[in-house]
Amino acid sequence: MRLYFVIIFLALCLTACGQTQPAATSQKIQSESANSTLYHNGPIITMAGDDLITEEALVEEDGKIVFVGDLAQAKTLVDDGVKEVDLQGSTMLPGFIEPHLHPSLAAIMLQNEIIAPYDWKLPSGVKRGVSGQDNYRARITESIKANAKPDEIYFIWGFHQLWHGTLSRELLNKIAGDQPVAVIHRSFHEVYLNDAAIEALGISEQDYVNNPQVDWSKGHFYEGGWLALVPAMAPVLLKPEKYRQGLAVMTQLLRQNGITTIAEPGFPSSDFEGELALLKDEMAKNPPYDVYLIPSGTQLYSMKGGNKEALAFIETLASTDDFNTTNLHFLPKQVKLFADGAIYSQLMQMKDGYTDGHEGEWMTPLPLFEEQAKMYWENGYRIHVHANGDLGQLMVIFNVARLQADYPRQDHRFTLHHMGYFTADMADKMSNLGMEASVNPYYLWALADKYSDNGLGPDRAENLVALKLLVDRDIPLSFHSDFSMAPAEPLTLAWTAVNRVTSQGSQMSQEQRISVHEAFKAITIDAARALNLENQIGSLAKGKVANFTILEANPFEIDPMNIKDLKVKALVYKGKIQHNNSIPENNSGDLAAKN
Repeated sequence: MRLYFVIIFLALCLTACGQTQPAATSQKIQSESANSTLYHNGPIITMAGDDLITEEALVEEDGKIVFVGDLAQAKTLVDDGVKEVDLQGSTMLPGFIEPHLHPSLAAIMLQNEIIAPYDWKLPSGVKRGVSGQDNYRARITESIKANAKPDEIYFIWGFHQLWHGTLSRELLNKIAGDQPVAVIHRSFHEVYLNDAAIEALGISEQDYVNNPQVDWSKGHFYEGGWLALVPAMAPVLLKPEKYRQGLAVMTQLLRQNGITTIAEPGFPSSDFEGELALLKDEMAKNPPYDVYLIPSGTQLYSMKGGNKEALAFIETLASTDDFNTTNLHFLPKQVKLFADGAIYSQLMQMKDGYTDGHEGEWMTPLPLFEEQAKMYWENGYRIHVHANGDLGQLMVIFNVARLQADYPRQDHRFTLHHMGYFTADMADKMSNLGMEASVNPYYLWALADKYSDNGLGPDRAENLVALKLLVDRDIPLSFHSDFSMAPAEPLTLAWTAVNRVTSQGSQMSQEQRISVHEAFKAITIDAARALNLENQIGSLAKGKVANFTILEANPFEIDPMNIKDLKVKALVYKGKIQHNNSIPENNSGDLAAKN
C-alpha cells in the first residue's frame, strides 16, 4: 500500500511539472492576420512561481500570450511572417500593476498647484519641494499672487505641518485677502479654507456644529469633517475641463512608469455619476492601461442612506453595461471600508499614543465599521480596509477574528491597505486568519526621519512598513502608491522595500529589507492577486493578457540602489507596443521590430 501511494505521488508530481513547461507541439501558431509577435534577445522574466524564472522568447497573438520558453522552440511554432521584436538586451517583465491609486485625487492634484515637502516629477517638469515655515508661506504667497483667479477657489496641495509649520483660516486671510484659497493637506484627508473660500462654497458654521472633526475657527476640516465637506466641494473640484486635464496628465505618468493596470479601491470620492463619466471620457481615448474600480462602502453608505441600500447598489455595478466598458470595470464582490486616520496627518490610531500627547482619529465610528464589515463578510465580499496605525489595524484584525469564528469563510482574502506601523504579533494574527496585505513602502522614505523626532519616536518610526514580518509569514503582499500618497512609480516602491533608505539617506531597520524578487512580485503577480486578477494578468504565462513592461536593464542583475533609476523603455498593452515618451521614435535605442 505504501508503494502504491509513492507511485501515485510521483505521477502527480510529473503531471504538475509537465504543466509548467511549454508544451512541445508541431502545430504552428497562426499569424495570417499579422496579429502575432515574437519577442526575444533579452531577458524575459515571467514572475511565475516562487523562484526567478527567465525565458528566451515570448509569443503573443491578438493580445494574449500563446507561448513562453526557448527561442528555438518558439520559432518552430510561428509562421515565417510573424512580427519579431528584438529586445536588444532590454528586460521584459509583466506589466506593472497599481492596485491602489485614486484617479480622482490625481485629477485634482495634477490640475492644481503643488507645494509639498519633496520634489514631484511631472511630465511638464519638476515641482520643487519646500521645507520650513517661512519658506512655505513665501512660496504659497508667491503662487497665489502669480496664478490665482479672483472668481475661482485656488487650490494648493501638499501642506504638512511638520515641514511647513502652522496654518489657519486667519493666516490665509492675511496672505490671500479676498482671493478664495483652499490648502489641501499632503494626506488628502484635510483642508484649510479662508473666509473667501467659505463664502464661495456657501457653507456656514451651523452646517458643521456637531462635527468633532471640524475646527471652524481655523477653517480646518479633517477626516470625517473633510468627508462632510465633500458635497459642497465636489462641484468645484469636478469641473469637467480641469478634471479632464488632470486625468490626461495621470495617463502620461502611468505610461512613463510602465503601469498597464490600475485599481481604485474606494470609488467614488465624492460624486459617483460625475467621476464615472469623466473617467469614462479619459478611457475612451484608449490609453494603454485598464482601470478596475472597487466601490466605497463607506461613501455609498452616506450617499444611499444606509448600509443595506449601499450593498443593493453595489450588487448591480459589475454586471451593468452602463457602469463598465472594455477598459473600465467594477470588480465583483469587492468593497472598500475605512478604519483610522491618515498617516501623513499623524491621525492614525496608535496603541501606545503619540510622544507629543495628541490623539488619532477614527474615520468610521466603530459600531458602524463593525456593522459594515459583518454585512459584507456575510455576503461573500472581499473586503479592503484602509488602516494605518497599529491600533487601527488591531481593531480590524479583532473584527476579522470574530467574523471568522461566527461565520467561517475559506479564501476570504480580507486585505489591510497601507499598514503604516504594525508588529510581529499582529503579523502572526493576520497569517493565522488568512488575511492579506497591500502596503505603501514609500511611507518609510518620506516619513521615518521626521516621525522619529515627532510623534512616533525612533523605534516605531524606524519600523514603519516592516515588510519582512509579512514575507516571512507568507502573507500575500502587494505594493501601491495610493497616489498621491506616493509617486505612481512601482520601481520606486520596490527600491524602497529592498533598500529601506529614507529621504535623508538614513538606513532604517535593515533586517526588514526584502529581496528584489519579493519586491517585484509585489508590483506584478501579487498586485494582481490583490484584485483577484492573478489568472488574467501579473505574470508571463500562456493564456494571460499580453501586458508587458520593458526596462533598459535587468533589475535582478544591478546594484539594488539603482532600481528606482531604471528607465522604462516601452510598455506593451494587450499586444500593442508603445515606446516611452522620453525615447524618440526611430531612435537607435528603440526596440527593433521586423516582419
